[in-house]
Amino acid sequence: MKYRVHRLDPKGQGPGCGLCHVKLEHISVRQGRQQILEDINLSIHCGELTALVGRNGAGKTTLIRALLGEIKHTGGVAYTQEDGRAAQRPIIGYIPQHLEFDRSAPVSVLDFIAAAQGGRPVWLPPRRVQRERVAAALAEVDCAALLDRRLGELSGGELQRVMLAVALDPMPDVLVLDEPVSGVDQKGLEMFYERVSQLRRGRHMAILLVSHDLKVVRRYADRVVVLERRILADGTPGEVLSDPNVQAIFTQRSEEGAQA
Repeated sequence: MKYRVHRLDPKGQGPGCGLCHVKLEHISVRQGRQQILEDINLSIHCGELTALVGRNGAGKTTLIRALLGEIKHTGGVAYTQEDGRAAQRPIIGYIPQHLEFDRSAPVSVLDFIAAAQGGRPVWLPPRRVQRERVAAALAEVDCAALLDRRLGELSGGELQRVMLAVALDPMPDVLVLDEPVSGVDQKGLEMFYERVSQLRRGRHMAILLVSHDLKVVRRYADRVVVLERRILADGTPGEVLSDPNVQAIFTQRSEEGAQA
């Protein structure tokens, strides 16, 4: 299943990031005797939100880890500037599916983000200039009021927006989201994705989203890639998600979940 990929016209979408696209070339990952990914060829373009979908165990998180350089793999990752020349490795912002931390710890949002920005221990009080930088990062995701809140008291949606603030400082060329709103209520989900969409348009940012929520994918993605160890389909949401073979994959996954 292959489709023609429709790319956005970058004109009128705000200042370009300077990066044209990230190209994954012949990426394969093997763990022992198990082939996790096989010959993945994928381009992630600026100004696009690319959704990566597939069953549990299809290799989605493994592909992200290969892109981030966190796992051994064959093949390579190339970066291209807007003028077609090779680019240095871009700044990549990343939001994991879960943030593991002690909710009872007396750590504020200010402490957490300041430590992430500067590598300072969370128990050291941030300097004034750090407080201003953290406040600016939170304002970027419309949650400046959370500055002095304790991290463990945040709702799921608030925590994910704080994580987005961390991922956006420094402002990345590529934003990678691995199931970023797992367990977040509908209002928090909509606020999160609306802000991500604004970043895509305003910053002409390349965004790679892993999601199981096909409603979110239909609404926000410019392009959908179906992964099942290999790339099975690549195209617009309308093209990919209406394909009977793709629908069969998700129908089977829903049935397996109901039986579990």
